[in-house]
Amino acid sequence: MQIYKYPNTATWGEILQRPVMDTSALEQKVEAILQDVKANGDQAIRKYAELFDKLQLADLEVPAAALDAAEASLDPALKAAINQAAKNIHTFHSAQQSVPVEIETMPGVKCWRKSVPIEKVGLYIPGGSAPLFSTILMLAIPAKIAGCKEIILCTPSTHPAILYTAKLVGVSKIFTIGGVQAIAAMAYGTESVPQVYKIFGPGNQYVTCAKQLVNKSGLAIDMPAGPSEVAVLADETCIPAFVAADLLSQAEHGPDSQVVLVTTSEQVIADVQQALQSQLEKLPRKDIAAAALDNSRIILVEDKNAAMQLLNAYAPEHLILACAAAEEIAGKVTNAGSVFIGNYTPESAGDYASGTNHTLPTNGYAKAYSGVSLDSFVKKITFQKISEGGLLEIGATIEAMAAAEGLDAHKQAVTIRLNQIIDSSKKNINV
Repeated sequence: MQIYKYPNTATWGEILQRPVMDTSALEQKVEAILQDVKANGDQAIRKYAELFDKLQLADLEVPAAALDAAEASLDPALKAAINQAAKNIHTFHSAQQSVPVEIETMPGVKCWRKSVPIEKVGLYIPGGSAPLFSTILMLAIPAKIAGCKEIILCTPSTHPAILYTAKLVGVSKIFTIGGVQAIAAMAYGTESVPQVYKIFGPGNQYVTCAKQLVNKSGLAIDMPAGPSEVAVLADETCIPAFVAADLLSQAEHGPDSQVVLVTTSEQVIADVQQALQSQLEKLPRKDIAAAALDNSRIILVEDKNAAMQLLNAYAPEHLILACAAAEEIAGKVTNAGSVFIGNYTPESAGDYASGTNHTLPTNGYAKAYSGVSLDSFVKKITFQKISEGGLLEIGATIEAMAAAEGLDAHKQAVTIRLNQIIDSSKKNINV
């Protein structure tokens, strides 16, 4: 990890840069696959499965018997862990439900907003070296709570934990499709795969690029995504072995991940570096983690105020506060995907089982984006109802504003109603 001591604020932008990749050539390759699947459906999916994964896919959809077999074969202890995590995630996301509140903005003018579920959502779970069944919990549970009618899952993995979890949370259909072709299938629909209205889930650079390209063409996605990252604020009250473990837990995601340690203590730097070396050697994914550490930073600052200014400028996906008065300092966080307070709150808790969602904005997008929540699976539709008396109250305001903007038809839509109300009132008086 590169060490920076008391850097000038003018250099923060350069120090906090994420690993950058040229995506122009990548986009051309991904776009070609997207268009092929759009035009040729299942045939193209099977072609790319054979080309990229050396798989000959007969049935794309996972049969119910395979789900039952996965449930029967899975270790009971792991099933219990998944069930507990599912319960906590369900509890946390259920509390995010809202009830429409009708507001009378002025007499006779009533407005309200209602959450309506997105009818069809698509979830992508990569295969790779780690079966990310936890992400199914994070995505499918809020989708079910929201009331999404159809939840489609695409994954190249048939790991029993993935299939068990998908069955547990009520995924509608599961397809053994991976990579760009999976994103294309859900975005455009094929003979086998239903088209969805919004796509969620992580993936490699090809999958991320595919999501961004279909988003450009009008399909909603969860959020812009990049490699996973964590920042840790640590002082003399931290436990260096814990800090090192947290840094490595993100570094092992991939060689393009980034971890950042911000501290007010040179002793903390020395102690954490020693713990990193000791723990790194014992990791099965140590080569991946070591490559990520090469992209990573240790930054020594004067005090915690400077630390928080720097961290808010970085806007990390995960922020761990391993320092004194951590809860008070948490109140100063303005840009972060998810915050972990105190020495005994590892980022892994949020990744798996505490209840919060682990699908979070990366690459600085936490300055403007939230992580996935129940709101990610609904649309907020506004409603209004105006009585005759209400239109008499508000009509002149609308007419004046429409006239000032030169939109006479807008004004006339009010005027014609006001005239009718007035005429009707006169007739009633004459009678």
